[in-house]
Amino acid sequence: MLSVVQALNARLQAALERAFPEASAQARAADSPLDLQLGPASKPEFGDFQANGALGLARPLGQPPRRIAEAIVAALATDPAFNALCQPAAIAGPGFINLTLKPELLAAQVRERLGDPRLGVEPATIPSGDSPGPVIVDFSSPNIAKEMHVGHLRSTIIGDCLARVLEFRGHRVLRLNHVGDWGTQFGMLITHLKQVAPEALNTADAVDLGDLVAFYREAKQRFDSDEVFQSSSREEVVKLQGGDPISLKAWGLLCDQSRREFQKIYDRLNIQLSERGESFYNPRLQAVVADLDKSGLLVSDDGARCVFLEGVTGKEGKPMPLIVQKSDGGFNYATTDLAAIRYRLGPDGDGAGRVIYVTDAGQASHFAAVFQVAERAGWRPAAVSLEHVPFGLVQGADGKKLKTRAGDTVRLRDLLDEAVERAEADLRRRLQEEERTETESFIQEVATTVGLGAVKYADLSTNRITNYQFSFDRMLALQGNTAPYLLYAVVRIQGIARKGGDLVAFPDQLLFNEPQEWALVRQLLQFDAVIAEVEADLLPNRLCNYLFELSQIFNRFYDQVPVLKAEEPARSSRLALCRLSADTLRLGLGLLGIPSLERM
Repeated sequence: MLSVVQALNARLQAALERAFPEASAQARAADSPLDLQLGPASKPEFGDFQANGALGLARPLGQPPRRIAEAIVAALATDPAFNALCQPAAIAGPGFINLTLKPELLAAQVRERLGDPRLGVEPATIPSGDSPGPVIVDFSSPNIAKEMHVGHLRSTIIGDCLARVLEFRGHRVLRLNHVGDWGTQFGMLITHLKQVAPEALNTADAVDLGDLVAFYREAKQRFDSDEVFQSSSREEVVKLQGGDPISLKAWGLLCDQSRREFQKIYDRLNIQLSERGESFYNPRLQAVVADLDKSGLLVSDDGARCVFLEGVTGKEGKPMPLIVQKSDGGFNYATTDLAAIRYRLGPDGDGAGRVIYVTDAGQASHFAAVFQVAERAGWRPAAVSLEHVPFGLVQGADGKKLKTRAGDTVRLRDLLDEAVERAEADLRRRLQEEERTETESFIQEVATTVGLGAVKYADLSTNRITNYQFSFDRMLALQGNTAPYLLYAVVRIQGIARKGGDLVAFPDQLLFNEPQEWALVRQLLQFDAVIAEVEADLLPNRLCNYLFELSQIFNRFYDQVPVLKAEEPARSSRLALCRLSADTLRLGLGLLGIPSLERM
């Protein structure tokens, strides 16, 4: 309904200018046009929209707010374009203007969306001229030689959802997996590999990831306790960075085996990523140093080369440094992230139009520093945004960071396995209670969809900025703000079709009379506005909340208003609402990365 909002805004602005032409002209000349602040009505009894700007205009116009509102309403009454959209405007309180859309307009909006694969969501406006750069979404980012754990869950799921929404809006999205595949830790890993599993250098599958994780721990133990091993590991880093072929082969083996295991998780979650690890930027680190030096930002401090941050001070009140090159000549994460930004924004790189980093909130200060340096170095074009999308921790029932009973980090594949197993057990129990017989393939499909969908939805439905407590019982419940509840609403609508309801053909004119119908109509028509909000604010929980409210409103409509037993034209019109509800839920769930089901 964004197009209707835009039209209403235009009519309100025209009415304001007719009612107060001199003040409007002066405000435009000062580049601060008068604004009537159109927004959704705070309560249904106030209509669809409210314009509350009369209160703020009292001083510049020198009149009481209610008199301003009366003048604007009088101007609206003579506007044919406004009268085609709304019923006569009403004034409430000290000067609020309440607007109620005409029923025939709402019904026509519903009819337009039936069969529209975009459900009224217009593609993003792409500037004319040169092809715009991609939107880069940097997410997931596990480390080589380590298994993906619950700490990667939020980055992976949130990043995928944001990429889906941006792609749906029509943006060219580059999904980047900034894998930790370079650094000093590979010195100890390669040294350990050469000593304890030399056959791995000749046999690609000599070690699997399960062994590799334990292998990493063993290497770390040796590095911490054995000075000779430490020395060999440091020499191995030099060899690797110098391009020694055996060292590079060992490094490639470790990366490939980790990559294969990561891909199993991504395939299971239906997540697409393009890997571009830290190693990609390694040849570009010296250019970062040279560029910062040339711009006059680089300062030597105790042998290290750094950029002192503006507006960020330490305990003694001195500016905090961002170290770009360590005193031993080595580089760090900040250098790699600066190289990534420089490449992603540069004309010889990605030439991105927007760059989004999805990481935990603990990295907020790091990215603020890196973004500031990139800004001061002149790497960010004026129209391009660098955005950190922070998220909180996944907690256990005790409110602490989610761990296993043994105190270890929860492996992501174990968490997903348990979600599917619990969903399957619940499904088998319900089938037994209902004395239903279903095929094994049906049970596995439903259990997998519900289990994985529940994990995704529990994460996405929480405001990403906050921590959330992980609970299988809560996320798998058939009631409440959960994936199973939404999936069941789609299944319920499909049941209407199985009972003989035509969810394909509809009359040109839809007629609605019941308040439950109008409540559902208004909720359905908000879909495009919600998608626009998620695109701008990067908060997936807004979409989740919308879909949950839609499911609740649909269930009330279906429980309180007859559909299949209704007479025409009410029957066809109500079936149209069922169809549009199902399409909206399917599309919305799909943007969350959750497939829908025909039956449960």
